[in-house]
Amino acid sequence: MVQAVRLPQQGSATAPVLMLVQIASLQAGSAVAKEAYASVDPSALAGMRLFFSAAILLLLVRPSLRKVTAVQWRAVIPLGLVLAAMNMAYFQAISRLPIGVAATVELLGPLALSIALSRRLEHLAVASLALVGVLLLTGPGASLPAAGLVLGGVAALCRAGYVVLSRRVGQLFPDWAGLSLALACGACVLTPVSAATGGVTVAAHPAVLLTGLLVALLSSLIPYALDMAVLRRIDARAFGVLLALSPAVAAAVGFLLLHEQLTKHQLTAIVLVVLAGAWSVRRTGRRAAPESRPGTPAS
Repeated sequence: MVQAVRLPQQGSATAPVLMLVQIASLQAGSAVAKEAYASVDPSALAGMRLFFSAAILLLLVRPSLRKVTAVQWRAVIPLGLVLAAMNMAYFQAISRLPIGVAATVELLGPLALSIALSRRLEHLAVASLALVGVLLLTGPGASLPAAGLVLGGVAALCRAGYVVLSRRVGQLFPDWAGLSLALACGACVLTPVSAATGGVTVAAHPAVLLTGLLVALLSSLIPYALDMAVLRRIDARAFGVLLALSPAVAAAVGFLLLHEQLTKHQLTAIVLVVLAGAWSVRRTGRRAAPESRPGTPAS
């Protein structure tokens, strides 16, 4: 039986710094990907993102399949499937929505998870604040495509599942072997789909393979590795609210790199969601993170 790795709670002070680097890297990768959509299909880039990430990490880690137990596979395979779905949904979402808006919608998954795992009444107020932000994105005057919002919602659900499953894999593997195997599982599912739906555009523009490699490094390999490092230090609820800066960073990246202009509705929505997360982070910082135990919902 595999024993869960004990989480080093004393390292939780570094979590916000690691998360900020993760968010900046992820959103920069999203901007690079979106800029390439003029010559390549979003599904093709999503497949390249996962394939290159898996290939690089497998070469670096070289996990031994014979040492992987059934318990570990039961955590790794679902994480791989969630990674495949999350990549496809989010890359399709940012092809229809400004990056700041897509990041706001995707944040709802981890934020809802953090609220569900909390036991304090004040987080109902946080949920209400985030809900107002979402209503501003989807209400009259928002002028956002329904397909983009639906895809963003799918990415949000996948992101919440990713938080839980990634933490579990981080507990069961003392190194990066679990993440490398999860990425490989996801790539095995997503790469054939991406090749079938967007392979023609890649064949017509082979230089986009270098773009796919850069996107893999910025928006998958670096963020996922940092996520696992953070999730070994803090619980899933705290992780969910530390993602609160994602929409703000994404909006800034979209404006600076892609010249995306946001409406007052969209900017207000982003501010409200960020404030909801920041409030939760402030409340979390006032008390010590609870010690995680194998088998709890946060794992």
